[in-house]
Amino acid sequence: MGEPIAFRCLTCGREYAPWTVDHVCPRCGAVAGALDVIYDYRSLRRRLDPKAFAAGRRFSLWRYEPLLPMAAEYAVPLRAGWTPLYACPTLAAELGLGSLGVKDDTANPTASCKDRGTAVTIAAARMLGRGALVCASTGNAATSTAGFCAAAGIPCSIFVPQAAPRAKLAQLLAFGATVFPVEGTYDEAYSLAVQAADRFRWYNRSDGQNPMVVEGNKTGALEVGEELHYDLPDFALVAAGDGAVVAGVAKGFQELVKVGLAERAPRVYGVQAAGAAAIAHAFARYREGKPVLPAAEGAETIADSIRVGKPQDALRAVLSVAETDGGFVAVTDEEIVAAGRELARRTGVFAEPSGAAPYAGLLRLLREGTIPPGSRVVLFVTGSGLKDPEGALRGVEMPRAIPPTLAAVAEVVEG
Repeated sequence: MGEPIAFRCLTCGREYAPWTVDHVCPRCGAVAGALDVIYDYRSLRRRLDPKAFAAGRRFSLWRYEPLLPMAAEYAVPLRAGWTPLYACPTLAAELGLGSLGVKDDTANPTASCKDRGTAVTIAAARMLGRGALVCASTGNAATSTAGFCAAAGIPCSIFVPQAAPRAKLAQLLAFGATVFPVEGTYDEAYSLAVQAADRFRWYNRSDGQNPMVVEGNKTGALEVGEELHYDLPDFALVAAGDGAVVAGVAKGFQELVKVGLAERAPRVYGVQAAGAAAIAHAFARYREGKPVLPAAEGAETIADSIRVGKPQDALRAVLSVAETDGGFVAVTDEEIVAAGRELARRTGVFAEPSGAAPYAGLLRLLREGTIPPGSRVVLFVTGSGLKDPEGALRGVEMPRAIPPTLAAVAEVVEG
């Protein structure tokens, strides 16, 4: 394992010995007190070469054990990570890109990228001997936590907004989690989960609370690096809700540079829905030299996985993305719906609305000239369309039933 040397607060810079603090900096508190896991990159640079991760022949995120904070012996049997990166040369050519890759994290055990952060968080809980977990989520992190806790034999309590898609609730119940559908927004569910964690001493997997989540999330970028033989793309796009996923992707690419496996990181762009763009607004303030931490905003979008009004990992997301010279872009629900249809039809990857948002962001950044012609781009598809089928069906006209006759088929085919 990477043997972290410190957990560092992103606001005050205070460093804590590894594992002496569970969640956030005690001095700065939630949101402002997000902790970053620091490694001895100089030592890792001496130890790692381009073939180091493949040597163990682990086809999961645990192949990156040298850059993870605990040993793989604490992992649960479910395979998280090592998902496919699909090349899309025809679509790239039509868009005027040098190359386009689609990182398909729908192939994770519970069909979303959240399994990465959960896998590492569960391993930490097992290493620390924690007996129960809690998670607040719009849906995907919740189902991921429930599934991995089931595999580990650890009880978990899940807090979701009452409006969470039924498909995600079905997963939670199937995995045997204790589910609390909260009458209110995700932000209210999150606040209640934090209070319950303190009251019942549960280990908290929620985004923004546990630095282990970002350590797992970064493995998506590590995989892209290895899959591209460390010739990293010019741009990487990923949806942003609470901020932990885009922060992890940015950190992963930066760590490849820090350990000497890549020359430079891609410019990472977080994609938000226009009706739930608190991190994009925070990033704009950061670029103007104003305070970063966002106040609660309204959050309205069909993309439930990124419907967040008060993102808990906004500070980390802003700082991590800025380090790559990237940024944030907001897209409309109409753009997201259209992107989901086109992404499925052109790549064969069926994404929930938030998973399709990066493609919508790519199209907007191409129109604006932010991504120039000939660029090499990777999109992170973070969740399956089966997680939110109603959202994925927006704007799709259902076919009418036909009589069981060949004549009826011919009528449709021949017009």
